[in-house]
Amino acid sequence: MRWQFSFTNPLVYLLVLVQMHLYTGLFITAHDAMHGTVSPVKGLNNFVGYLCTFLYASFWYPQLYSKHHLHHSHVHTADDPDYHDSGFWRWYVQFIRNYLSIWQIVSMAIIFNILKLWVPQQNLIMFWVVPSLLSTLQLFYFGTYQPHKGEHDNRHFARSQKRNHLVAFLSCYFFGYHYEHHDAPGVPWWKLWRKV
Repeated sequence: MRWQFSFTNPLVYLLVLVQMHLYTGLFITAHDAMHGTVSPVKGLNNFVGYLCTFLYASFWYPQLYSKHHLHHSHVHTADDPDYHDSGFWRWYVQFIRNYLSIWQIVSMAIIFNILKLWVPQQNLIMFWVVPSLLSTLQLFYFGTYQPHKGEHDNRHFARSQKRNHLVAFLSCYFFGYHYEHHDAPGVPWWKLWRKV
């Protein structure tokens, strides 16, 4: 985070993508905690959920937990907090508005300004802010939009990406195998590929 980098260095952009993927993994870990698959010890499982949702974007774990289980209970309906019958950008904006709160923005602004005491602002923006924002697009596109858009002919109203485990891992920690996730929500991300 203290690296003096140049925007002409291609390594910068590779590191942004690596950070983006790691931020996505942080949220996927929180998601698995919502399904109780991080640890069989409920207290530890919930602690990891609280920690990961806070580190990801100052989310409040119980609120995310409730909304995520509404998604599983009412997938692809008006009661599904993750679904919006529109194109990509309108759906994405609605999705973000549904989950983002003023308290999160204030919390992240405070954290940003505290971190600026030790980390150059340029580094904070390039290796914290940009990757975290890009990860919201990654999570939304591969974990919500692609699997749930349009019409479906199955009870989970979800589709899966084509079977390619490397692409599935890199795109969203196997959550492109989304029908499989809805069919077996108790399977953690690292085992989803086995369900395909």
